[in-house]
Amino acid sequence: MSVPLSRSAGPDLVSSGSERLLFFFVGLVVTFVLIRISVRLIRAKVRWWPGNITPGGTHIHHVVFGTVFMLVGGVAGLAAPDDVHWLRLSAAALLGVGAALVLDEFALILHLRDVYWTKNGRLSVDAVFLAIGMTGLLLLGARPLGYDDFLTPGQTGGDAVLLRLLAILVNIGFAIVALLKGKIWTGLLGLLVPVLPEIGAIRLARPGSPWARWRYADDSRKLRRAYRREARVRQPLIRMKIRIQEFISGRHDLPD
Repeated sequence: MSVPLSRSAGPDLVSSGSERLLFFFVGLVVTFVLIRISVRLIRAKVRWWPGNITPGGTHIHHVVFGTVFMLVGGVAGLAAPDDVHWLRLSAAALLGVGAALVLDEFALILHLRDVYWTKNGRLSVDAVFLAIGMTGLLLLGARPLGYDDFLTPGQTGGDAVLLRLLAILVNIGFAIVALLKGKIWTGLLGLLVPVLPEIGAIRLARPGSPWARWRYADDSRKLRRAYRREARVRQPLIRMKIRIQEFISGRHDLPD
C-alpha cells in the first residue's frame, strides 16, 4: 500500500538543500563532459564544429562565460523567493554550469597564461575532479566537520558541543598538516571523511612539499624514504590517474 506524500515533502527537500545540491552536481558534471568534448573537437580541427569564439580576433575563454553563469546563478539563488522552487533549482544548476567552466580553466587562472593543453593544464582536471568528489560526498550525506551539531545546539549539552568543537579543531589541524605534506586530496576530502586527515598527517611528506622542506634535512633518512616511496608508490598511481584523466579530457602534451 503506497503512502501519499504530503504537500510539505517537496519544500522540505528543497529547504534542506539536497535537491539544489543535486541540480548543482548535475550541472557541474554534464557541463564538464560537454566542454571537454567541445575542446577536443576544436583541437582536432573538426570542420563541422563551430570552434573557438574569437570576436575581433580575441579568443574568449570559457572561463569568462563560467564567471558570468556563476554570478547569475548565485545571485538568482539568493534572490529567488523560498516558494519558487523551480527558480532556485535552475539557479543551482546554472551555478554548477558556471563552476564547471571556471574550474576547467583553473590552471589558466593560476598561471595567468594559456596552459590548457600543457602538463600544467592537468591541474584544471584535478580541480574539477575534486569538486565532483566533494559534492558527491555531500550528496551521500557527508557533512563538513560535523557542522550539524552546531545547527541544532539545543539537542546537545554544552559539554558535548565543546567536545565536538575540540574534535573539529583537531581534525582541521590534521587536515592542514596533510596539505602541508603535499597530500592535497587527502587534506581536502578529509574535511568530509573522518580519519583521512589523520592518515595524511602521520605519513611521510611528499618530496618538495613545504613540510619536507621545513622538517627533513637534505641527507636525512626520512627524505630518502620519501623519495623512495614517491618513486615506488606514488608515481605509478599518478601515471594511472593521468591515463584516466586524459581518457576523459584529452592529452596534455604540448610544451609549456
